[in-house]
Amino acid sequence: MVAAVALVVLLGVAALVVWGTSPEVATVSTPDTTPLAAPTPAGDVPAGFVEAWRAPSSATGAPVVAGPAVVTGDGGLVAGHDATTGAVAWSYRRDLTLCTVAAGFPGTDDGDGHALALYAGRTGWCSELTALHPSSGTRANTSNPDMRHGVQLLSDGSYVTATGADYLEVWRSDLVRTLEYGDVPTPVQPGKQPRPECTYGSTAVASNRIGVVERCPDAPTDRLTVLTPDGSKGADTPEVQFSVELPAAGAVLVALSADRAAVAVPGPPRLIVYDKAGLQLSQTPLDVPAAALSTAPDGAPASVTTDGSRFYWWASGTTVALDVGTLAPAWSLRDTLGPPTTYGTGLLAPVRSGLVDLDPARGTALRTLPVPRPDPAAAVSIAAAGEVLLEQRGPEVVALLPAR
Repeated sequence: MVAAVALVVLLGVAALVVWGTSPEVATVSTPDTTPLAAPTPAGDVPAGFVEAWRAPSSATGAPVVAGPAVVTGDGGLVAGHDATTGAVAWSYRRDLTLCTVAAGFPGTDDGDGHALALYAGRTGWCSELTALHPSSGTRANTSNPDMRHGVQLLSDGSYVTATGADYLEVWRSDLVRTLEYGDVPTPVQPGKQPRPECTYGSTAVASNRIGVVERCPDAPTDRLTVLTPDGSKGADTPEVQFSVELPAAGAVLVALSADRAAVAVPGPPRLIVYDKAGLQLSQTPLDVPAAALSTAPDGAPASVTTDGSRFYWWASGTTVALDVGTLAPAWSLRDTLGPPTTYGTGLLAPVRSGLVDLDPARGTALRTLPVPRPDPAAAVSIAAAGEVLLEQRGPEVVALLPAR
């Protein structure tokens, strides 16, 4: 009996230790019992905007809109806001630091997709991933990736790619890993990665394609590699669509489509377009500052948005529009603070004096809408949630409503 009692006590202590150190104990989830409603759709560009609300969001580099929610991340807190009022509809908090927050998998959860929260684990890696339903904040799936700090999450509609300076991962909507590429942290079988010694420049995604600029030891120029996100040989065996040497180092992968890739290279700045087999189709001079090809963070995507007709690349103060079909440059506009976004029937870009309403076909300014900011020269990323225009200003998201 003494032995049995001792065993029961030991099992109880062990259970308490496991429970006390589990992620669930350090997690506070406050879902919304009344799902968020979608914001009022935007119409024509208004005569002006007024500030409606703001919230800290140091874990995002651009405003995150997931379904009906504007999602912010700061410290260990992820919050889903009503786009119009800024009221916190739901929240999810852990005693870990957020690495990044993003939206992904738009075809899931009745079209709302998921809000993705990636936390730094106890070992320091960004290894605690949670998918949340954006209308309510309830948890969907969890997983444990192996990403380093500085990671960004890129969605192509079906998959999400986690970027890195020498390693990337791809997940499907249930957060199962479908691809790992580069310097794999814990390889099951060595020798399956083609160039694990290389580091990465910019990364881009398109439907069923992932592109990355590789910088390999002793190679005089960069390399462009395009991968399949979910190959037939397993996640640890990359399926390479093509890999070609570029004519210069310091390249930026600007845009990727179903059958083309556009890469900007220096000396002098020019845009080279490749077909889906890696054959060069065109080369066009670029009117961009030289700094645009030397300041991108390793492994991160270029600052690019799209409206379905064009890609808009923000290159150190100059916005370059590319035709979405040919990827050829259509126009460029200097003195912008970030890439444009579609707002209702218009196209808006941030500038020092506020927001400029652009003609999408020619890139000419139709009018300027004043928006005061504490630092008029600082970079700004913008996005729209219905009629609400969102600005990421440093570690803060600011929501603007049409002036009535």
